[in-house]
Amino acid sequence: MSCPICNLRKEKRFCLARHERICAQCCGEQRELTLDCPSECPYLQQARQHEKPKEPSTGPSQDLFPGVEISEDFLLRHEPLLTGIMQTLGRISVANRSLRDRDLTGAIENMVRSYQTLIASGLVYQESLPNPVQQEIIGVLHELLREFREVETRYQGYTSLKDADILKALVFSLRLMQLHTSGRPLSRAFIDFLHAKFPAPATPLGPAAETGSRIIIP
Repeated sequence: MSCPICNLRKEKRFCLARHERICAQCCGEQRELTLDCPSECPYLQQARQHEKPKEPSTGPSQDLFPGVEISEDFLLRHEPLLTGIMQTLGRISVANRSLRDRDLTGAIENMVRSYQTLIASGLVYQESLPNPVQQEIIGVLHELLREFREVETRYQGYTSLKDADILKALVFSLRLMQLHTSGRPLSRAFIDFLHAKFPAPATPLGPAAETGSRIIIP
């Protein structure tokens, strides 16, 4: 039997995306492009293991909003916030299995631009997104930030979280996404990374220090 995608080569492996057998070349060439590969696909997992890792110091993650500098000290001081963002993105992706990495990336990029405008001009502005899924992600993250400030105020009597801190946390999240996604349109590599490294805590803002640092500097 020939491969149903190319109609040229012999089918050799079962494709979980198409529920039929395809050839190895089409599997490799169309993976996460036209094939919506589920995370449990053994060929997808094998391909990720053999992909050349992106170098944190020279990879494309450093090209995202290069004017925003993020120090190691910032990551240490704001680890609960960063972990909260990662865990929230993970919960969103569990609730909506159709989400892909690019949905998260688009939402965070929109929030970064909004906070840049807020810090530079004091204007609260968020451009309208045609993607309702991204709008929903932004809404959930805004709620997380509101809750984070409420918790700070409850225990400290004030909130120390500044808009500039939120901007840096969002840019860091983008760089982490870029580091862990394949970049292909249907990729869920970053989402799978979230599920593995940032499981949901018992409480929405559970402290990260108790389980050890999971923040990787991109």
